Amino acid sequence: SRHTCRVGVILVHMEVATKCGWLNQREERRREKGEIIFYEDRNFQGRHYECSSDCADLQSYFSRCNSIRVDSDYWVLYEKPNYMGYQYVLNRGEYPDYQRWMGYNDNIRSCRTYPYVSGSYRMKVYERPDFGGQMMEFMDDCPSVYDRFRYRDIHSCNVMDGYWTMYDQPNYRGRQYFMRPGEYRRFSDWGSSSSTIGSFRRMRDFC
Repeated sequence: SRHTCRVGVILVHMEVATKCGWLNQREERRREKGEIIFYEDRNFQGRHYECSSDCADLQSYFSRCNSIRVDSDYWVLYEKPNYMGYQYVLNRGEYPDYQRWMGYNDNIRSCRTYPYVSGSYRMKVYERPDFGGQMMEFMDDCPSVYDRFRYRDIHSCNVMDGYWTMYDQPNYRGRQYFMRPGEYRRFSDWGSSSSTIGSFRRMRDFC
Protein backbone atom coordinates (compact mmCIF):
# COMPACT_ATOMS: atom_id res chain seq x y z
CA SER A 1 0.00 0.00 0.00
CA ARG A 2 2.94 2.34 0.70
CA HIS A 3 4.19 1.68 -2.85
CA THR A 4 0.73 2.36 -4.30
CA CYS A 5 0.45 5.62 -2.36
CA ARG A 6 3.85 6.73 -3.62
CA VAL A 7 2.85 5.98 -7.22
CA GLY A 8 -0.37 7.95 -6.73
CA VAL A 9 1.54 10.98 -5.44
CA ILE A 10 3.93 10.80 -8.39
CA LEU A 11 1.02 10.65 -10.84
CA VAL A 12 -0.61 13.67 -9.20
CA HIS A 13 2.64 15.63 -9.41
CA MET A 14 3.02 14.65 -13.07
CA GLU A 15 -0.55 15.75 -13.81
CA VAL A 16 -0.05 19.11 -12.08
CA ALA A 17 3.29 19.63 -13.82
CA THR A 18 1.75 18.78 -17.20
CA LYS A 19 -1.15 21.16 -16.61
CA CYS A 20 1.17 23.95 -15.44
CA GLY A 21 3.42 23.38 -18.44
CA TRP A 22 0.42 23.56 -20.78
CA LEU A 23 -0.77 26.77 -19.15
CA ASN A 24 2.70 28.32 -19.35
CA GLN A 25 2.98 27.38 -23.03
CA ARG A 26 -0.46 28.84 -23.70
CA GLU A 27 0.46 32.08 -21.93
CA GLU A 28 3.74 32.24 -23.86
CA ARG A 29 1.88 31.79 -27.16
CA ARG A 30 -0.52 34.58 -26.18
CA ARG A 31 2.39 36.91 -25.46
CA GLU A 32 4.07 36.07 -28.75
CA LYS A 33 0.85 36.84 -30.65
CA GLY A 34 0.14 40.01 -28.71
CA GLU A 35 -3.20 39.06 -27.17
CA ILE A 36 -5.81 40.89 -25.14
CA ILE A 37 -8.68 39.28 -23.22
CA PHE A 38 -11.93 41.17 -22.65
CA TYR A 39 -14.22 40.14 -19.77
CA GLU A 40 -17.84 41.18 -19.41
CA ASP A 41 -17.69 41.40 -15.61
CA ARG A 42 -15.25 42.86 -13.11
CA ASN A 43 -12.27 40.90 -11.77
CA PHE A 44 -11.97 38.79 -14.93
CA GLN A 45 -15.34 37.10 -14.51
CA GLY A 46 -18.18 36.31 -16.89
CA ARG A 47 -18.05 35.73 -20.62
CA HIS A 48 -14.72 36.60 -22.19
CA TYR A 49 -13.21 37.07 -25.63
CA GLU A 50 -9.57 36.65 -26.67
CA CYS A 51 -8.32 38.90 -29.45
CA SER A 52 -4.92 39.05 -31.18
CA SER A 53 -5.45 41.55 -34.02
CA ASP A 54 -7.24 44.76 -34.97
CA CYS A 55 -11.03 44.54 -34.86
CA ALA A 56 -13.35 47.26 -36.17
CA ASP A 57 -16.47 45.84 -34.51
CA LEU A 58 -16.45 43.83 -31.26
CA GLN A 59 -20.18 44.06 -30.59
CA SER A 60 -20.92 40.45 -31.58
CA TYR A 61 -18.35 39.05 -29.10
CA PHE A 62 -19.44 40.72 -25.83
CA SER A 63 -22.09 43.21 -24.72
CA ARG A 64 -20.02 45.07 -22.12
CA CYS A 65 -16.44 45.16 -20.84
CA ASN A 66 -15.56 45.54 -17.16
CA SER A 67 -12.09 43.97 -16.93
CA ILE A 68 -9.17 43.27 -19.26
CA ARG A 69 -5.93 41.32 -19.37
CA VAL A 70 -3.21 42.45 -21.80
CA ASP A 71 -0.52 39.84 -22.43
CA SER A 72 1.73 41.93 -24.67
CA ASP A 73 1.97 44.86 -27.08
CA TYR A 74 0.13 48.17 -26.89
CA TRP A 75 -3.62 48.22 -27.41
CA VAL A 76 -5.85 51.17 -28.25
CA LEU A 77 -9.48 50.54 -27.36
CA TYR A 78 -12.38 52.58 -28.65
CA GLU A 79 -15.80 53.22 -27.19
CA LYS A 80 -17.53 52.86 -30.57
CA PRO A 81 -17.13 50.65 -33.66
CA ASN A 82 -14.75 51.63 -36.46
CA TYR A 83 -12.23 53.17 -34.05
CA MET A 84 -14.45 56.03 -32.94
CA GLY A 85 -15.37 57.58 -29.58
CA TYR A 86 -13.29 57.62 -26.42
CA GLN A 87 -9.82 56.12 -26.72
CA TYR A 88 -8.10 54.05 -24.04
CA VAL A 89 -4.40 53.21 -24.34
CA LEU A 90 -3.29 50.03 -22.53
CA ASN A 91 0.00 48.21 -22.18
CA ARG A 92 0.80 44.82 -20.65
CA GLY A 93 -0.97 44.21 -17.34
CA GLU A 94 -4.23 43.43 -15.59
CA TYR A 95 -7.18 45.81 -15.33
CA PRO A 96 -9.83 44.40 -12.93
CA ASP A 97 -12.37 47.18 -13.61
CA TYR A 98 -12.81 49.88 -16.24
CA GLN A 99 -11.71 52.68 -13.89
CA ARG A 100 -8.22 51.18 -14.09
CA TRP A 101 -7.96 52.23 -17.74
CA MET A 102 -9.76 55.51 -16.91
CA GLY A 103 -12.86 54.38 -18.75
CA TYR A 104 -15.94 56.55 -18.91
CA ASN A 105 -18.23 53.53 -19.24
CA ASP A 106 -18.10 49.78 -19.95
CA ASN A 107 -18.41 50.15 -23.73
CA ILE A 108 -15.53 48.78 -25.82
CA ARG A 109 -16.54 48.34 -29.45
CA SER A 110 -13.28 48.27 -31.46
CA CYS A 111 -9.54 47.87 -30.88
CA ARG A 112 -6.15 48.20 -32.52
CA THR A 113 -2.82 46.67 -31.56
CA TYR A 114 0.69 48.07 -31.97
CA PRO A 115 3.96 46.22 -31.30
CA TYR A 116 6.39 47.46 -28.68
CA VAL A 117 9.02 49.88 -29.92
CA SER A 118 12.40 50.59 -28.37
CA GLY A 119 14.77 53.47 -28.87
CA SER A 120 14.34 57.22 -28.77
CA TYR A 121 11.23 59.33 -28.32
CA ARG A 122 10.83 62.71 -29.99
CA MET A 123 7.81 64.92 -30.62
CA LYS A 124 7.25 68.56 -31.61
CA VAL A 125 4.10 70.42 -30.55
CA TYR A 126 2.82 73.64 -32.07
CA GLU A 127 0.67 76.49 -30.88
CA ARG A 128 -1.25 76.78 -34.17
CA PRO A 129 -2.54 74.49 -36.94
CA ASP A 130 -0.25 73.36 -39.78
CA PHE A 131 2.84 73.60 -37.57
CA GLY A 132 2.51 77.34 -37.02
CA GLY A 133 3.21 79.60 -34.05
CA GLN A 134 5.36 78.65 -31.09
CA MET A 135 7.01 75.23 -31.22
CA MET A 136 8.60 73.08 -28.53
CA GLU A 137 10.35 69.72 -28.86
CA PHE A 138 9.93 66.99 -26.24
CA MET A 139 11.86 63.80 -25.63
CA ASP A 140 10.41 62.89 -22.23
CA ASP A 141 7.12 62.83 -20.32
CA CYS A 142 5.27 66.09 -19.64
CA PRO A 143 2.85 66.06 -16.66
CA SER A 144 1.81 69.70 -17.28
CA VAL A 145 1.79 71.18 -20.79
CA TYR A 146 1.15 74.69 -19.47
CA ASP A 147 4.14 74.60 -17.13
CA ARG A 148 6.48 73.52 -19.91
CA PHE A 149 4.96 75.02 -23.05
CA ARG A 150 3.17 78.06 -21.56
CA TYR A 151 0.12 77.24 -23.65
CA ARG A 152 -2.89 75.09 -22.83
CA ASP A 153 -3.70 74.44 -26.49
CA ILE A 154 -1.84 72.29 -29.00
CA HIS A 155 -3.19 72.68 -32.51
CA SER A 156 -0.69 70.55 -34.43
CA CYS A 157 1.99 68.01 -33.69
CA ASN A 158 4.80 66.10 -35.38
CA VAL A 159 5.66 62.76 -33.78
CA MET A 160 9.09 61.73 -35.04
CA ASP A 161 9.98 58.81 -32.78
CA GLY A 162 8.10 56.47 -30.48
CA TYR A 163 4.48 56.11 -29.40
CA TRP A 164 2.94 58.74 -27.12
CA THR A 165 -0.33 59.23 -25.26
CA MET A 166 -1.87 62.70 -24.92
CA TYR A 167 -4.39 63.60 -22.19
CA ASP A 168 -6.74 66.55 -22.06
CA GLN A 169 -5.96 67.13 -18.35
CA PRO A 170 -2.68 67.52 -16.43
CA ASN A 171 -1.00 64.58 -14.68
CA TYR A 172 -2.11 62.04 -17.29
CA ARG A 173 -5.83 62.25 -16.62
CA GLY A 174 -8.92 62.72 -18.75
CA ARG A 175 -9.48 61.81 -22.39
CA GLN A 176 -6.65 59.91 -24.07
CA TYR A 177 -5.24 60.18 -27.57
CA PHE A 178 -2.79 57.66 -28.97
CA MET A 179 -0.03 59.26 -31.05
CA ARG A 180 2.16 57.21 -33.36
CA PRO A 181 4.89 58.64 -35.65
CA GLY A 182 3.43 61.00 -38.22
CA GLU A 183 2.24 64.54 -38.89
CA TYR A 184 -0.93 65.86 -37.23
CA ARG A 185 -1.83 69.20 -38.83
CA ARG A 186 -4.85 69.86 -36.63
CA PHE A 187 -6.24 68.40 -33.40
CA SER A 188 -8.97 66.51 -35.26
CA ASP A 189 -6.21 64.38 -36.83
CA TRP A 190 -5.65 62.68 -33.47
CA GLY A 191 -9.38 62.25 -32.87
CA SER A 192 -10.02 65.24 -30.62
CA SER A 193 -12.77 67.84 -30.80
CA SER A 194 -10.67 70.32 -28.80
CA SER A 195 -7.11 71.65 -28.88
CA THR A 196 -6.76 71.47 -25.10
CA ILE A 197 -3.97 69.12 -24.00
CA GLY A 198 -3.00 68.97 -20.33
CA SER A 199 -0.23 66.35 -20.38
CA PHE A 200 1.42 63.64 -22.45
CA ARG A 201 3.85 60.78 -21.93
CA ARG A 202 5.83 58.15 -23.79
CA MET A 203 4.31 54.71 -24.24
CA ARG A 204 6.63 52.18 -22.61
CA ASP A 205 6.31 48.66 -21.27
CA PHE A 206 6.31 49.23 -17.51
CA CYS A 207 5.82 45.55 -16.61
